[in-house]
Amino acid sequence: MTTSRTSASRCPARSERKARSLLRAATLLLGLAATPAVAQDAVRPGIVQSPILTVEIDRLYAESDFGKQISEMLEQTGTEIAAENRRIEAELCAEEKSLTEKRKTMDPVAFRKLADAFDSKVQELREEQDSKARTLGNLSEERRRAFIAKAEPVLAELMRDAGASLILDQRTVFLSASAIDITDTAISRMNELLPDPGPMPDFTDGTETGTPDKP
Repeated sequence: MTTSRTSASRCPARSERKARSLLRAATLLLGLAATPAVAQDAVRPGIVQSPILTVEIDRLYAESDFGKQISEMLEQTGTEIAAENRRIEAELCAEEKSLTEKRKTMDPVAFRKLADAFDSKVQELREEQDSKARTLGNLSEERRRAFIAKAEPVLAELMRDAGASLILDQRTVFLSASAIDITDTAISRMNELLPDPGPMPDFTDGTETGTPDKP
């Protein structure tokens, strides 16, 4: 009878300890379950959370509205210069043919003066058109640098949103996970924020502006 009373008296204590253990376990599980939810709330939708990000600068330039407008304007200007070159070439060919016909009936000294003047004209026009082509090339580099300058604050904001401390140009990366590539997000953000890049200078009237040729 004594043994029965002792066992009966210990049962409530054992049950109470078991209940407290279950309560602590349940509390711990609830805490662990809540942690991902809190972390998820801190993440901005569409922005991967990573200390390192990558971006394809060439694609950012080629596919963003700002970069597309620059490329289209440069291409149009290049097409205009090429058309002007063809027109000048046709005019010079016609003038050379006419000069050749005149040679048959002209005094040699007088013809030499016309021929020298024609050669000088050809040289001057060639230098002028070459200068336009070089200026267009310089302007292309200038506009690309301007694009990078415009993209920098956008990329910096994305870096902050992702909690990152570094963005690498994809061209310098040997291997990386596609999840940390923010190129598409950067393109969308730039399309929202960046204004029109502005008009191109007129290359066809001899008043083109841009980065001057280095001596």
